[in-house]
Amino acid sequence: MVLDLRLGDVLRLKKAHPCGDNQWIVVRLGADIGLKCLKCHHNLMLERPVLERRFKAFTSRGEVN
Repeated sequence: MVLDLRLGDVLRLKKAHPCGDNQWIVVRLGADIGLKCLKCHHNLMLERPVLERRFKAFTSRGEVN
């Protein structure tokens, strides 16, 4: 499964972050995807295949460039 990711997408992942939230915003695209927790603002870098395994759903979509 290849995800069509955009900057500003809000994703829901399968497992919750230790702060209790499971929603992340995409802040960087490339081979590694930069995510920021919407509750505690923790930054995380995940490799694209790892993110595709952990991905559950889009909460909202970012703008098309």
